[in-house]
Amino acid sequence: MLDSLVTSKTRVKLLLKFFAHRNSGYLRSLAKEFDESTNSVRVELNRLTEAGLLLAEDEGKTKVYRANKQHPFFEEIKGMVSKFLGLDDLMEKIVNRMGKVEKAYIVGDYAKGIDSGTVQMILVGKNLDLSYLDFIRNKTYEKVQRKVEVQILDEDPGNLQGILVFGR
Repeated sequence: MLDSLVTSKTRVKLLLKFFAHRNSGYLRSLAKEFDESTNSVRVELNRLTEAGLLLAEDEGKTKVYRANKQHPFFEEIKGMVSKFLGLDDLMEKIVNRMGKVEKAYIVGDYAKGIDSGTVQMILVGKNLDLSYLDFIRNKTYEKVQRKVEVQILDEDPGNLQGILVFGR
């Protein structure tokens, strides 16, 4: 759906990253996270910044980007992204109820902007509530009409390919 409106896959990834939750990022980390060249990410960051959808702030020698909450279309874009993901409220509930979740990633097709009907997530944390996870998998399908596959890792290996939707 979103990928039919926005033809640049990199731009879709950036919109999902910045408008799914209150995320921020800088060029090199985004390029690594998306497994894209820094040039393609830079071009899209510049376009979104020029359109006023993103704000760029200097933190030392690094330029950090985040969604512009004051943009007139902020809520509409956030709503589109939430509908595309179908996981906005659900992610928040999972993260809050699972225990000490350090990071949550959406990986697979959804991270690429493709609605395949299955949402793949990776939660990073220790001593997470696995019984709640089993309960929420069934509820998720009822709520968002998509199968959810969740993988749990004790530590972030540092090379996960996907969209970080919770944590830093």
